Parts: sequence; C-alpha cells; structure tokens
Amino acid sequence: MFYSGSVLTRRFGVPLTEKKLLIATNNEGKAREYRSLLRGIPFRLVTMADEGITTDVPETGKSFEENAVLKATALAAESGLLTLADDSGIEVDALDGGPGVLSHRYAGENTTDADRYKFLLEKLKGVPDDKRTARFRCVIAIAAPDGTVRIVSGECRGVLTTSPRGYNGFGYDPIFYVPELGRTMAEISPEEKNKISHRARAAEKARKLLRDWNKT
Repeated sequence: MFYSGSVLTRRFGVPLTEKKLLIATNNEGKAREYRSLLRGIPFRLVTMADEGITTDVPETGKSFEENAVLKATALAAESGLLTLADDSGIEVDALDGGPGVLSHRYAGENTTDADRYKFLLEKLKGVPDDKRTARFRCVIAIAAPDGTVRIVSGECRGVLTTSPRGYNGFGYDPIFYVPELGRTMAEISPEEKNKISHRARAAEKARKLLRDWNKT
C-alpha cells in the first residue's frame, strides 16, 4: 500500500482520497513540463513549494541514476509522499560525454541558462559540425516513503549549433538542434517538445509505472 494524500471531496457521502505525487524540483520550467507530460495519471502532482519543502538534496552522485535516486528517496522520506525526481543533462561526444551530471553547474554555481550554453559553445569552438553530436538524457526515479524505488530513462539525440536559436524551453535548448525537425529545441513549441524530448520519453515510461503503482 502506498501513501495517499489528503481527502479531496465526497461523493454519495463517501470520502474520496486523492493520491499525491511530489515532483522533486524547484525549477518552474521542469515542473510545468511534468504537469503536461503526466497529465491524466491517477495522482495529483504537487511541487516542493506546494508542500512547503525547502530541503536541498546535494547531487553528489557520479551518474544521473545516482542523483535521481538520492533526491527521490530523501524527499519521499521527508514528505511521506510518493516522489518523482529526475536528473538530466547534456552529453557531448566531442567532450567524451561531458558535461553530463555537471550540466547545471558547468559554468559555475549560480549561473544562468545563457551562461551555461555560452560556456559550452566556447568549449566547442572550432569543432566541425560533424563532430558536434550530442544527446539530452533524463533519468527518472520514483520512490515511495518505504524506500521502494523504480527507475526509467529517456534520451534525445541532436547536434549542437554554433550560436543560440529560439526562445522556448530552457537550459541548453537554444543550442540543441534536432535534425529530423530542422530546428533547435528552443524553436519548437512545448507541444512538439513534449513528444520528442528526453524528458518526454522518460516520462512516458514513468506514466506506465505510476498506473501500475496506483493499483497496488
């Protein structure tokens, strides 16, 4: 039996209990994407801000998997809620898979999205187009307060541009060109992105897990 949230309403005099799913992020862009990607699941999505959680779980893992599990298990234990956490980033072939888990801190602490993608472009200065291949990768961990954890992942391959293009999305989206679309991630609509992104592909697998989890 998994944790259920507070009583939501009554029908025919019988209390209905709504299950909550905590999305372990303070990133508004990411939370917004998950609300869209997980629409229709049998849980009410809540954020850390919604639950008054201010804990900052250190991402000390050496892989996306380790970091996702660290966050999910820590916040599930603190909140008493089924918790979804992810770790994601960009892996560049010319940088031997970097920046990887360091994607968010690549240009240093307290930097902006623009700071980070400009820093990455500087690292790739002079690298020819055919060597600028990369992938976005996302690993999702779903943890229950009892310590049960399940993991899924997704990826999206592309090529890095030499300058930013587009104004949608966040993170490295403006420099991540998707050949089959002929545009960067920042040039496509949120609806298009939510069909092909690394997070969308991982979230589709998570949807199936959550449906099964709800039945237990």
